[in-house]
Amino acid sequence: MQRTIISATLASVISFGLTGIAAADIKIGATVSETGPASFLGDPEAKTLKLLVEQINAAGGVKGEKIKLFLYDDGGDPNKARTFATRLVEDDGVVAIIGGTTTGTSMAVMPVAEEARLPFISLAGAIEIIDPVRPNTFKTPHTDRMACEKIFDDMKKRGLTRIGMISGTDGFGASMRAQCLDVASKYGITIVAEETYGPKDADMTPQLTNIRSKSDVQAIINPGFGQGPAIVTRNYAQLGIALPLYQSHGVASNGFIELAGAKAAEGIRLPGTALLVGEMLPESDAQRLVVMAYKTSFEKATGTPVSTFGGYAHDAMRILVDALNRATSMKPAAVRDAIEKTSGLVGTTGTVTMSAKDHLGLDLGSFRMLEIRNGSWKLVN
Repeated sequence: MQRTIISATLASVISFGLTGIAAADIKIGATVSETGPASFLGDPEAKTLKLLVEQINAAGGVKGEKIKLFLYDDGGDPNKARTFATRLVEDDGVVAIIGGTTTGTSMAVMPVAEEARLPFISLAGAIEIIDPVRPNTFKTPHTDRMACEKIFDDMKKRGLTRIGMISGTDGFGASMRAQCLDVASKYGITIVAEETYGPKDADMTPQLTNIRSKSDVQAIINPGFGQGPAIVTRNYAQLGIALPLYQSHGVASNGFIELAGAKAAEGIRLPGTALLVGEMLPESDAQRLVVMAYKTSFEKATGTPVSTFGGYAHDAMRILVDALNRATSMKPAAVRDAIEKTSGLVGTTGTVTMSAKDHLGLDLGSFRMLEIRNGSWKLVN
């Protein structure tokens, strides 16, 4: 098994580029939230981008040219993200930008990239990033709308049709709330109680008590990311609420279990990627080799567990380098066109096939329904 993983890692790295005579560096830009309130997302993204660039360059680069990564830490501040995006375009002269750890920072980078006609691959979840489709903006995570659909499909299978919803008021939470409200009826779901909380709220007991007071609530969903969902989970357990609790893919990491507490998080379900359950995937699963290769190399290099969010950065770099290998030139316009023609690229989030009408390239089947059991992730069949 170890030999297989090592071989897959080498094959993955070598496939990024072709060895040849170096001509010039290929400049790639990134702005992520390596520190600040979204650092649990941005830190593994930054580590992943650095690791992959090292691996790609060690294997000969792309078409014989080495990648030079310009990586900035925006701290989760949209204003800083916009400033760094402008610097990447005007001063650093990059051919593409990866980043926007959060919905807010992604929305700040997007107009800069669009005005410069530079390809931008976002690492955030909100559907507004790629709907409507903009010429130069792409993204790797499943959308919040897809998360709602995956959750509601699972609820429907369990006979849960009347639910309560407690949402964060941050950009991601507000966006997912809107998407869940929009698609609920499609799955026969009725939202009979609804509450919200702010990014700085430290106790959601009143909101959860209000939801619990509705006698016909069968389950609760929490659109949100960051510390909010962990607080909701702890308060949920403290109140002794026995109803099924669903969280968003915005907290699909071991960090969430640690923050909420394994006991409090027991039984929670959420949609996530194959990366969290790589060892459980059958040998026939197309994602297994890619997932295990990344997991092995990341954990060896960093000494920390792999996370869904680092996987988003992994897939962004894979998509970009695959496009660089196919592009007719290293000019941003040619790279953009090549990204849009990505087809059958297997990543940690799924198999990506984009088009002029789809700048995500993932279907609902690539989402995995996961459940927390005994402090770890389990696949829900």
